[in-house]
Amino acid sequence: MENSGIEKWMKENRIINLPRRQNDKMNIFCYITNLEFKTGVEYTEKEVNHKLVNYYDDYALLRRYLVDFGLLERSNDCSVYIRKQDREYEANNNY
Repeated sequence: MENSGIEKWMKENRIINLPRRQNDKMNIFCYITNLEFKTGVEYTEKEVNHKLVNYYDDYALLRRYLVDFGLLERSNDCSVYIRKQDREYEANNNY
């Protein structure tokens, strides 16, 4: 995470504040997704929550952001989540 552009939003690998700028949010979400989720692997909602609570207390909000930003795909019944694609984390990307 050093010199990655997200260190001002995270401390000890936890989100301390969610940024307002979409680009900054995406950088954080890509960072977490790349660490926690493998492309093509199915995860239950419970598994996703278990991973995300380590980064942010409101793991449900974080989970929704990962879906809304296109990093995870959710089944219609919300029982299965899958990482849609590999998306490289780079500070200051325009997503």
